[in-house]
Amino acid sequence: MDIALDPAVVKRRRLRRLRYASVATMVVVAVWIALARMEPAAPAVDADTILRGTVKRGPFIREVRGSGTLVPEDTRWIAAATDGRVERILLSPGAAVAADSVILQLSNPQVEQEALNARLQLQSAQAQLENLRTQYDNDLLTLDSQVAALEADFEQARIEADTKTALAKQQLISEVERRQAQVRADALDKRLKIEVKRQQSARDSLDSRLRVPHAAVNQADAVATLYTSRLRSLHVRAGLAGVLQQVSVEVGQRVSPGTNLARVADPRHLKAELKIAETQAKDVEIGQPSEIDTRNGIAVARVTRKAPAAANGTVTVDITPTGPLPRGAVPDRSVDGTIQIERLESVLFVGRPSVSREHSTAGLFRMTNDGRAERVSVTFGSSSVSSIVVLGGLAEGDQVILSDMSKWDGFDTIRLR
Repeated sequence: MDIALDPAVVKRRRLRRLRYASVATMVVVAVWIALARMEPAAPAVDADTILRGTVKRGPFIREVRGSGTLVPEDTRWIAAATDGRVERILLSPGAAVAADSVILQLSNPQVEQEALNARLQLQSAQAQLENLRTQYDNDLLTLDSQVAALEADFEQARIEADTKTALAKQQLISEVERRQAQVRADALDKRLKIEVKRQQSARDSLDSRLRVPHAAVNQADAVATLYTSRLRSLHVRAGLAGVLQQVSVEVGQRVSPGTNLARVADPRHLKAELKIAETQAKDVEIGQPSEIDTRNGIAVARVTRKAPAAANGTVTVDITPTGPLPRGAVPDRSVDGTIQIERLESVLFVGRPSVSREHSTAGLFRMTNDGRAERVSVTFGSSSVSSIVVLGGLAEGDQVILSDMSKWDGFDTIRLR
């Protein structure tokens, strides 16, 4: 049979159970709060997979780099001067040419006929000029003959007048005869003076009378020179000593004036034509020292030209060697170029991290002595090709991780294993 329990005992048991339940609940809550407040464990990163850099102090050279090609400083495109058909291609790309080397031949029967007609017209104009000059020379000779005859007649009349004047003084002849002789001498003197003036006038006007036929000859000569030049242009010449780089036409092709036929360049004088990022090209100026890396060696150079505008996010910059290029440097060879912008003395700098930008702030993992790396905020200044100035957040000798650590953005500390 059941024994009834004392109510006081039952009450004590209930209170004890409530206390146990409260303590257990409080322990569970405390554990939950502690777990909630705990930070996640630092992830482990393989030390061999990261790139490290050490903060240094010293001179810092700002540089920009770009890729490009070697191009000749002196390049000439040879254009067609007249219509024509390509008859023969005498030289192929790569051939060495002199200024008068014939690269290809064109044909145009109309140009040949026009040149022939122009030469005939020039010969005709020259013949007319010679005929007129001969005619005028003959006219001058006729005038010279007339003047000479009048001079002889005048001289004879003067002698006769002087003789009769002397005889009249001795009253051996009449005064009438003396006066007749004197009148004849005076008349011949006047005629002689008039003819001398006519002679001089004819000589003075000879150039003016020949000016018109002279102009016709000059005009015909200019036309003949033009058509002869067009005829000679059918033999397309290099016009520049160098190397034939390109022939842009084929045999049988019809070309019009202005069509590019071939390109010739002087391979002895090359320059590098670089493409510099628009954001980096703002500080590039003409005259800055630079280097050309041809993969066979490095040549010292200087900036000689900067394009006034950007294209496709880049600015074209020309750098010209100040000395000989390494062996194997030929036109159209791919090269790299480095341009020195400025030199800063005694500044903190480090290898350029993947997340760094000029004049910005970014988080980097700094190495600690216990095999860990902690995230610190670093302020950057000017940058170069492979390094960047540190303005704050790091000290000389600090080691930082330069690799891309965006995978660990949610952690402020990592472990290296």
